[in-house]
Amino acid sequence: MSFTNSEKIQALNDRFRQSFQGGSVMMTRGIQALGEQAVADILNKVRTFNAFTPDNDPYGEHDFGSFTHDGQKVFWKLDYFDLKGEFASPNPADPVKTKRVLTVMLAEEY
Repeated sequence: MSFTNSEKIQALNDRFRQSFQGGSVMMTRGIQALGEQAVADILNKVRTFNAFTPDNDPYGEHDFGSFTHDGQKVFWKLDYFDLKGEFASPNPADPVKTKRVLTVMLAEEY
């Protein structure tokens, strides 16, 4: 069975997002300002997010999500860089050529 690039990217994104291993996790100042417990709760929601639909995941890559935490809209997104983190990855489906960066932010910071 062969997988499409989107299916490979989805698997890599899910693995990284659920483990936070194999890339970098960034949080905006707005998220950090919510306090340690809120940050822990938000990161847990990112890890367990599974509300993907054709509307919020049109390419099937599981690279974006949003949810509400204590009345505030939170976004998370994945970006793909080359291994030096300077440019876009030449192939996000290839983990040998890609550094994943997950950014968690308040919707108002987007």
